[in-house]
Amino acid sequence: MNRMDDLLSRIGAGYRVSYDEAVALARTEPLDELRRLAHCLRTRYHDNHIDTCSIMNARSGRCSEDCKWCSQSRFHATHVDVYPLVGAAEAVDLARHNAAKGVGRFSLVTSGRTLSPADTRRICDIYRRIGAGVPSLGLCASLGLLDLDQMKQLRAAGVTRYHCNLETASSYFPQLCTTHTTGEKVRTIGWAHEAGLEVCSGGIIGMGETLEQRIELAVQLREIGVVSIPVNVLNPIPGTPLAGTPPLPADEILLTMALFRIVNPEAHIRLAGGRNLLRPIISEVLHSGVSALIVGDMLTTLGSDIDSDKALFAREGFRTA
Repeated sequence: MNRMDDLLSRIGAGYRVSYDEAVALARTEPLDELRRLAHCLRTRYHDNHIDTCSIMNARSGRCSEDCKWCSQSRFHATHVDVYPLVGAAEAVDLARHNAAKGVGRFSLVTSGRTLSPADTRRICDIYRRIGAGVPSLGLCASLGLLDLDQMKQLRAAGVTRYHCNLETASSYFPQLCTTHTTGEKVRTIGWAHEAGLEVCSGGIIGMGETLEQRIELAVQLREIGVVSIPVNVLNPIPGTPLAGTPPLPADEILLTMALFRIVNPEAHIRLAGGRNLLRPIISEVLHSGVSALIVGDMLTTLGSDIDSDKALFAREGFRTA
């Protein structure tokens, strides 16, 4: 039995790879072997199923936070669309469209640090209407740094999963954002757990962080108990401080996806933003431990249409239902 087969067996028995071991694997093992291990792990825990979700940009622009990657920050001259919280009818229509396409989960996403009490009540009403009109959809929310009471209101309105990205390793986050901290995000995630919500949390790769910091993020996500890890590849947006960031090499993207799966064997590793950058290697990405995708448009950048994604999954030997 070689090292990768032995590690597969040990992980299946409950062993979890440490930060130091993951760094050593990345430095010493061939990429193909790590991708094979990652694919075997995704098959063990998720068979050949691809979990799908979609998102709606439910409030856009003028965000008070200074995240260097984000087009919606008021600190950056990106000319992004600006609009207040969407109406219930529009949200229900989009949710119904996604359900008809076979998407499993649906999330409203709002710009800004948090929600006011009034907007919290409004968005909970929207979720109740979606739940009543489209009962087949699992409901997620991505609404900023909410408190425990707001989390409980969402849970009562039918939301079952809360999304709050750590975005990058805690050791690197202060270089990308100064208006809030990783600690505040972890506190929000703790309140989501306390309210009975599952947690979806991941990050963006290619923002100048090291490979070791990506592994640090992967371990941190395991420690906070997430069930879904969206991995975005930075799509540099003109007007943001990261606009001139060079793209990650293909092998580094594949290695990162594999390591996220190896460190988090049971969670969904969810391919998210930056899909347009991955078209030349999308087959390899899907066979590097990925078990889930966000389908449809990605907030302010174009994603991929749902029908094309479903055809892609079928060609690669995956199923969505």
